[in-house]
Amino acid sequence: MMSTLHDQATPNAAGYRDLAPSRLAAFTGHVRLVDVREPMELQGELGRMAGAENVPLAMVEQASRSWNKDDELVVICRSGARSGRAAASLAASGFRRVMNLEGGMLAWNAAHLPVER
Repeated sequence: MMSTLHDQATPNAAGYRDLAPSRLAAFTGHVRLVDVREPMELQGELGRMAGAENVPLAMVEQASRSWNKDDELVVICRSGARSGRAAASLAASGFRRVMNLEGGMLAWNAAHLPVER
């Protein structure tokens, strides 16, 4: 079996895994990207990741009811704090392959990875 993105991420005590931006950037398989920032933040200087769906933090619990709990999910925010809270909440509600983008879009931009503006 191929290595999954989840296998490459670092386990976190809260039940999700922390994922380095470089690992996500190098991954070519399918993963669900969930950006939990507010919609206006996606227009800001940090931009947004191509293919990421915007689900503001307050809406994650409701939105996730229709998601497959076995899908690989990467949760994204500005710095990794809000996405960490969302990832912990998703893990607690039964999602088995949840990852938090370490450092968020700040780290993604600092690594000069592609963004949409």
